[in-house]
Amino acid sequence: MAELDLDAMLHRFRERALAVKRRPLPPVAGEERQRFIEQAQLDFQDFAIIGDAQATVEDGVLVLRVDLRPKTDK
Repeated sequence: MAELDLDAMLHRFRERALAVKRRPLPPVAGEERQRFIEQAQLDFQDFAIIGDAQATVEDGVLVLRVDLRPKTDK
């Protein structure tokens, strides 16, 4: 198995999140348009969460650490 480049993997997820944000709306209306928008929001959220993770391999297991605590101004 090839070695996993964790930084490159996380970079690809950040790029996917940006691509979803830039994705143009297709020429659809009504319910179909709303479903497309909702799916795009979920796609962005999922890709962004993984893209923001800290990744390590521990005992052969990929561990993604994601801090979901609200950011506070210090």
